[in-house]
Amino acid sequence: MSDPRLPSCLELPNNLDELNDLIEKAKDWALMHGAGMRSKTNFSMDSLQFAPFCLVPSVFPRKEFEKAVAIQETLNELIHKVAFCHEFLEESLRDSAAGDSEFTGRLYKIYETVRKEGFNPRLTLGSVRSDVMLETACCKSRMRSETHKCSQTRTYCCLKQVEFNTIAAGFLQLGPISGQLHRFILQEMGHIDKLKNLPENNALAGASLGLIEAWKLFGNKQSVILIVIEDVVMNICDQRFLEFKIGELCPEARTIRRTLTDINKRARLDDHKNLIIDGFVVAVAYLRTGYTPELFANDGEWDALLTMERSSAIKCPSVQYHLAGTKKVQQLLAKPGVLERFITDPQKVKAVRELFTGLYAFDFDESGEKAIDMAIENPERFVLKPQREGGGNNVYGTKIRDLLIEMRSSKERTGWILMDRIVPPAQENIIVRVGKKPASEDIVSELGIFGIIIGDAQKIVYNKQVGHMLRSKTSTADEGGVAAGFGCLDSPYLVDYC
Repeated sequence: MSDPRLPSCLELPNNLDELNDLIEKAKDWALMHGAGMRSKTNFSMDSLQFAPFCLVPSVFPRKEFEKAVAIQETLNELIHKVAFCHEFLEESLRDSAAGDSEFTGRLYKIYETVRKEGFNPRLTLGSVRSDVMLETACCKSRMRSETHKCSQTRTYCCLKQVEFNTIAAGFLQLGPISGQLHRFILQEMGHIDKLKNLPENNALAGASLGLIEAWKLFGNKQSVILIVIEDVVMNICDQRFLEFKIGELCPEARTIRRTLTDINKRARLDDHKNLIIDGFVVAVAYLRTGYTPELFANDGEWDALLTMERSSAIKCPSVQYHLAGTKKVQQLLAKPGVLERFITDPQKVKAVRELFTGLYAFDFDESGEKAIDMAIENPERFVLKPQREGGGNNVYGTKIRDLLIEMRSSKERTGWILMDRIVPPAQENIIVRVGKKPASEDIVSELGIFGIIIGDAQKIVYNKQVGHMLRSKTSTADEGGVAAGFGCLDSPYLVDYC
């Protein structure tokens, strides 16, 4: 039996030379509308190149897209309640913090410090993204629990969550612009009739409005939104367009950009715990960095994070939100009976649980040993994940076996989780890359749904699903992050059959 496949949204030409003019025009459109990045190989602060993209939008079943959109506000609420539940974070991360002392452990130490001092302010802002893929392998002979079984229908079984991102969730610009690029391409190809199947995407505006709302809730019109950035920003369009959109929607809300080093050297707390940098009072501290240990160059940058956490600025994310997005928390939420601690509606619990795939911990107990044995015996069935975001961190194939054998007796193993490898259906598309001849290839896609949520331990004051993104990669590739150099921009073409 052949592997399940999705149809392309249109018949792709065999002779790509016929498309040369269109492809060149599409590259220019992408650059001129913000679908760009800085080059890692020929880096210059003064130049951009277009981000790799699929020439046409990729087919995605409408009912699964709508399901992912509909559940996002429930996921926002879930992660918010987890972030404010100290008992759950403590029981979830005690071992992981010890096993990943250079990162999760340092985050947890900051969390404990500010918890004891009293969180300031009580409000926190979440700009989050839930990433999902279509699954084809649920019904094959895989060691899944009854919870994760589902009935096969045509080319896929169901939708499964890859991960939940609570820090530096990118594609707020690149997601919407990908759909606009595909609208342009389909029009140029004479397929105006197909435009109705490209869903509206307001992720950039939605996230901007969330940051503006947090700025307003801070209550100081002279304050600023601080965007905390890496020393060198490659994904510049995704960040800058958010700044520009905030200025367009609310000219009073000023944005500034500073690095962790800048904050460590020049920021201070006044008598009211206001965060002051270069004379500005910070209303919202929005992090687009800090999601891996490599992004902290020294102890001073960790001190900068602690200073922000101690301040009155509304953090996005706060340290407890960052911890709530770790893989270990996601693994524990998938265990029977855990979701009910945070969601009271049985139908919502059922919908969220159906989204989870198999997730396994490496605790020093019988289940942890069983998980290691299972992965060593059949490593191709799994993905090994550390407590990291940003792409390029996961382990696949026989490397899983080698790493688990190496760290089986070490506490380091508790800093990782094991996840059933999702097997999505492939489809044909043409990938356009910088410096390479476009080629028709089999690709697989990952859908991300964005959410914005604001609240404290007692009350949620703002909760919205705000848009989506789609990124794709060749079907033989493991990682899919575009900024990390693995994937390409895409957008969903919704169909009622698959």
